Amino acid sequence: MTVRDVFRATSRDLPDPGDRPAGPSKKSKSLEELPALGAELDDLQERLFAEGERSVLLVLQGMDTSGKGGTVRHVLGMVNPQGVRYQAFKKPTAAERRHHFLWRVRKVAPAAGQIGVFDRSHYEDVLVPRVLGQLAGAELKQRYREINAFERELADAGTTVLKVFLHISPEEQLRRLRARLLDPAKRWKYTPDDLAARERWHDYQRAYRGVLRQTSTAAAPWYVVPADRKWYRNWAVAGLLLETLREMAPGYPDPGYDVAAQLAELDAAKALP
Repeated sequence: MTVRDVFRATSRDLPDPGDRPAGPSKKSKSLEELPALGAELDDLQERLFAEGERSVLLVLQGMDTSGKGGTVRHVLGMVNPQGVRYQAFKKPTAAERRHHFLWRVRKVAPAAGQIGVFDRSHYEDVLVPRVLGQLAGAELKQRYREINAFERELADAGTTVLKVFLHISPEEQLRRLRARLLDPAKRWKYTPDDLAARERWHDYQRAYRGVLRQTSTAAAPWYVVPADRKWYRNWAVAGLLLETLREMAPGYPDPGYDVAAQLAELDAAKALP
């Protein structure tokens, strides 16, 4: 069974956020495994960049403090930043609201050779308005269809879409919010809006279940990673990305010239004065 098999979203309820269904059972073991995972990730990412034909889009969704930024830092930090395109999505600006909700997303899709990372994504334009009662019924279903069509379009154009829901418990979120307030170096991450969203916790969980049911497709499946343990979250996402790149099997392109002839020319070249 692969890492993707373990974490693939199903019609069942969400897993326990503190569960460890596969992989290391202790933090020390995960820290031992990460260097090898990182080395292989780095090699495959370089091959993808050199090949310059296909791309990966890693979508990270989750409640506040679920670790989207931490995942980017610990997992994508193991590869060459030259081949990574990171984009964080915040509340749409007035200018963005004048366009279709996918307009701002299309502009930052990864180019060939890149690993794109969305810290939040187009799913915010389903989750938030649904919870706030601004989107329901036919309009909600239409957005699901538009998202599925958009992701199918990406896949057809050579982008492998990897969508991960970082699933945290309300108890762990409360602990992390409190830690942010108590640490002057992390206090900037906290806003009073975090508590407002927390009060709608169960509404957001229902909204996420709807997203998982309606938009986990063959072209762009969802994976649910238990995120109460940061080290386990990092290991799981690294494993999902690694399996994805392994399956893509990117390779270095043919140089397009006679290597032996070029070596002979180099050997015959005179030393510069």
